[in-house]
Amino acid sequence: IHCHLSKEFSSASSTNAVGTVTSRVTRNGNAVIEKDLLNHEDLAGDRGMIDDIFDETYREKEGPKPPLRYVWRNIILMSLLHLGALFALTLIPSAKIQTLAWALLCFLVSALGITAGSHRLWSHRSYKATLPLRIFLTIANSMAFQNDIYEWVRDHRVHHKFSETDADPHNAMRGFFFSHIGWLLVRKHPDVIEKGQKLDLSDIKADKVVMFQRRYYKPSVVLLCFTLPAVVPWYFWDESIVISFFIPAILRYTIGLNATWLVNSAAHMFGNRPYDQNINPRENPLVSLGALGEGFHNYHHTFPYDYSTSEFGWRFNLTTAFIDLMCLLGLASDRKKVSKEVILARKMRTGDGSHKSG
Repeated sequence: IHCHLSKEFSSASSTNAVGTVTSRVTRNGNAVIEKDLLNHEDLAGDRGMIDDIFDETYREKEGPKPPLRYVWRNIILMSLLHLGALFALTLIPSAKIQTLAWALLCFLVSALGITAGSHRLWSHRSYKATLPLRIFLTIANSMAFQNDIYEWVRDHRVHHKFSETDADPHNAMRGFFFSHIGWLLVRKHPDVIEKGQKLDLSDIKADKVVMFQRRYYKPSVVLLCFTLPAVVPWYFWDESIVISFFIPAILRYTIGLNATWLVNSAAHMFGNRPYDQNINPRENPLVSLGALGEGFHNYHHTFPYDYSTSEFGWRFNLTTAFIDLMCLLGLASDRKKVSKEVILARKMRTGDGSHKSG
């Protein structure tokens, strides 16, 4: 079982840790962005990609922004979904305890399909997974219904490469509502589409599990996101079909969506920045709690290649615990981790100083 942490990331000694960290300051409009160039060539070679590392050469186009074009189908469906979730809340007192437990289990499984799957495994290649684990994470991802893995990865890599610019799909500079849900209710900015088409997604196209999901995504969502969660309570312990549908399917799905969206909105606006005060993403423990560890966002945007998205291991980070368990079982390997020395050097150089009081 190859359960080691990648040495390139974890073995830097205190004598050379500072020496391996260099920085560049660039300007994009009025924003000053300092980026870490810590062994990027080595990291890229090890993971086979650099498209989730900020592109400091990008400049937003001059002139007026393109007009908003509403996607009315999405606006109507999202409105109905959230109304259904509100109705589901009124059904909770009438639900059996098994149904509530099942809804929680479905939430956890579907969340892992995003956090351990499309995010840490496929978007950032921060660890490696065997075929059985990739199949499980793909099933869990379809249960989460947040676009297929290929599309999710493309949007997420663009988000990292062009963070807080017109080419960022959920650019937090456009406000909380836009970065939370609004970006799904309007047509993408032309720069998002243009930059997304230029990404190297050959690693994703080469994954047969991912491409199988993409081919059969719609039926997989109908089966795994809505049918299975609703049928189990109704069939196995005689729960009413209304409660079975609205709590484990509709309410669970809506909460899962909003937990993920809070990483794009709240974790880009509220919290401290102990690693890099020159970028927008923040450390937000409440978001981490709801999104299984994805709220350590200042760390994550500073070191996107770290499999844990945090320096604190399992603290508020169920996804890291899950990946570590999979590693122990021989289903995952080659976890990428940044050394404590490099993290400390980065805090001292670009952090907001909040780590001293934390």
